[in-house]
Amino acid sequence: MALDLDTVALFVRVAALGNVSAAGRERGLSPATASTRLVQLEAVLGARLLHRTTRRVALTQEGEVFLAQAQTLLAAEAQALASVGQGFAAPQGLLRVSCSSSFARQHISPALPEFLARYPGISLDFRLTDRVVDLLEEGVDMAIRVGALRDSTLIARKLAANRRTLCASPAYLAAHGAPKHPGDLAQHECLTLGDQRDWRFVTPGGPMSVRVSGRLVSDNGEVLRDAVLAGLGIALKSTWDVAAHLQRGELVPVLPAYPLAEEVAIWAVYPSRVFVPPKTQAMIEFLQARFSPVPYWEAQWPAAGD
Repeated sequence: MALDLDTVALFVRVAALGNVSAAGRERGLSPATASTRLVQLEAVLGARLLHRTTRRVALTQEGEVFLAQAQTLLAAEAQALASVGQGFAAPQGLLRVSCSSSFARQHISPALPEFLARYPGISLDFRLTDRVVDLLEEGVDMAIRVGALRDSTLIARKLAANRRTLCASPAYLAAHGAPKHPGDLAQHECLTLGDQRDWRFVTPGGPMSVRVSGRLVSDNGEVLRDAVLAGLGIALKSTWDVAAHLQRGELVPVLPAYPLAEEVAIWAVYPSRVFVPPKTQAMIEFLQARFSPVPYWEAQWPAAGD
């Protein structure tokens, strides 16, 4: 019996996701059908490729050896198709994407009609949540994350820089004065996101960390944006969230001479770089083109070029 390259591709995705059901769903297969095809592949090869448990699968030693050969086979197939003009497979299938709610509403949602028009073969399940989603457990193809990355097992592609600034309303600064040095923040109402109370700066004397406090703490960035606009204090905000307010003068930069020490970014993260589905690659490249080399929201704020 000859090798079926569709089943080989299924095996590669199972190896990447660690889950037969999730890999099968990507290819429109039921868990039972996907499992049967893998058993047939093992029969053809005469080797056990996967250790199976009730929740996850892992490669056997023979599976690890075959994985490298499988990737070579699939790459050769793609090259052969391209050489006779058929090209690579068009992106298609259901793409599940997770993103933080505020960034999604402001900067992803407006672009979705263009993305879906460009890729008619893709259906989109777009999930807005501020919690960190377990991609494998929840069957999510990719997540768009803002800030520092926590899960080192995921593959990350940078979509854009995430420049941040301290800001306050003119009314707050008129009532309380503007801090002249990062150490002055200890005397001000600071609006903090969760437990992010240590704000780190670059100063002429070296790195400096200031522990701030205030009467309002929230795990939602939109709540803090509304609060800083209402004059309740000083907030550390991403420019993608407040650039338009800075341009209109509704907010004013605070301590612009002291850059924040921690560099963060906006990332696309996905389970594995092995055989990334065309639908996932299409979304990543679409967003990179939209946000790079300089995110469009930076142009809203003249100070971005200072």
